[in-house]
Amino acid sequence: MRKYERTLKKFNRGGLFLFAFFLILALFPSLFAPYSPTERFISYESPSTAHLLGTNDIGNDILSELVYGARISMMVGFASASISTLIGLMIGLCSGYFRGMPDELLMGFTDVVLTIPKIPLIIIIGAFLHPSIWTLILVLGLLSWESIARVVRSKTLQIREAGYVKSARCMGFSSFHIMVSDIFPNLIHILLPKFMLATASAMISEASLSFLGLGDISMKSWGIMLSFAFSRGGFIRDMWWWYLPPGICITLCVMSIALIGFGFEGGKENGKRGVDTE
Repeated sequence: MRKYERTLKKFNRGGLFLFAFFLILALFPSLFAPYSPTERFISYESPSTAHLLGTNDIGNDILSELVYGARISMMVGFASASISTLIGLMIGLCSGYFRGMPDELLMGFTDVVLTIPKIPLIIIIGAFLHPSIWTLILVLGLLSWESIARVVRSKTLQIREAGYVKSARCMGFSSFHIMVSDIFPNLIHILLPKFMLATASAMISEASLSFLGLGDISMKSWGIMLSFAFSRGGFIRDMWWWYLPPGICITLCVMSIALIGFGFEGGKENGKRGVDTE
């Protein structure tokens, strides 16, 4: 068991370093990109000293697009996860604290949203609205909060019966004050892993939808790069330097975020085990 935990910690550290690398790329792309992502050169150029990953169909440097694409992909992931975490927190907190009819209504609504097929719905929305990264962020955030709400509700049901929460109610503190000051701080340790895993899920969804042509082509994410490589001859010409790097980046970035999320969950379980032992 200890050997397994040590191995898991090594993977978590590796995920943290890998995530830090992608985060630095996203925050400071101009330091790593050799050219502007919109600057044009010779089309379909193979990798060379001037262009380490070659150029695409319109002559853009693929390495530069890859570096700047990190910002777009990670922005979609974190923004969508922020929306879904906030919604899940509010619904789960209110449902678990008030119980009764509010609990039944909110959990019933959660079950309804849970049955909605997300990808077909986004495709339908994309057919009526102009593809936009902000629309994608909003839709992914609004349709990905159900599991967070369920976990928060379960934990809130436990915390509301704690002695200090009952004392706060007896002293006349408002429900809002109790939820914010007494219950919310005890939910952070379960929200962090859920937030990280929601980020990873949103990045995968963005890449999938962009590949299907539902992304914003004016903001080239890694998913848009894959879509262009497929639709503009990258696969037919076997230009691996066009389609392989964004696929690898998506995989590694999502894996690093997931490892951090699992690390938070592992720390939470170890904390519980320590308390139970005492």
